[in-house]
Amino acid sequence: MSTVPLISEERPTPRRVRLLETPIALVEDVRTNVGGGWVGTDGFSGFSPDFQVAFPFQGFFVWEVGRDSVVGDANQVLFVAGGEPFRTRTPLPGGYAELIVTPGEPLLDEITVGRGSITRVHPLFRRRSRRIDPALQLARARFVARAREGVETLEAEEQMVWLLRTALADERLSRPPARCTQRLVDRTKAYLASELGRSIQLAEIARAVGASPGYLTEVFRAVEGITLHAYLMQLRLGRALVEIPEAEDLTSLALDLGFSSHSHFSARFRRAFGVTPSEFRRSSHLRSPPPRM
Repeated sequence: MSTVPLISEERPTPRRVRLLETPIALVEDVRTNVGGGWVGTDGFSGFSPDFQVAFPFQGFFVWEVGRDSVVGDANQVLFVAGGEPFRTRTPLPGGYAELIVTPGEPLLDEITVGRGSITRVHPLFRRRSRRIDPALQLARARFVARAREGVETLEAEEQMVWLLRTALADERLSRPPARCTQRLVDRTKAYLASELGRSIQLAEIARAVGASPGYLTEVFRAVEGITLHAYLMQLRLGRALVEIPEAEDLTSLALDLGFSSHSHFSARFRRAFGVTPSEFRRSSHLRSPPPRM
């Protein structure tokens, strides 16, 4: 079984950049570049008085809140219930980045009540996380890119509301797994994130997390709804959304992310997001400044 990295004494403070602030919501790009320890100060250092929806898009972290330990990676969206202290651990190098939406109470109530619930008891704020699909990953990446380039406020607000509605959309949530089962799945996610760019075999994963190959495949699919390979592929593609805009050589990026070739990468990317890596890179570049009058 793999060992948990020693916790560093360094406690980095996340860097927060406000991408959007209007009467209906606050949207922030939150990052820390240091891994291997707790984020913030001793104890449960985080606290939000407001309900929030967080979209991790880079790196891996563990969010500890109440009695729960919740994985944050590019395949998940997290739901923060206002008033609960929490802390965040970064067990892998490189830190993490996430898009955090703090909707105003009227907007959140409208979205959640319209789905037949109220925010305080909405099942996702009790469940704390859910896996997202490639469509929401792509929308998240495009929102971050557009917000950084100075998109008009109305357009950004509409995109933000769509992200919230999609993240909070009704779904048939299965019964939460037993804690020991969830811990096994979380160890598996951490291992996949740590070996993102390498070809790995099932026996190796199972040995690292302390389970038999047959049991691991059954449990992981039952909890996450997809196979180990599909989860790993979605992690790689989620990382690609972050790296492509600044990548000089897409073939090198493809190999670094664990794809066998540029054509393999391009085909997988297009199947997931509907565009090729080159098309996505062109659409992500900053727009030219308006001509001077």
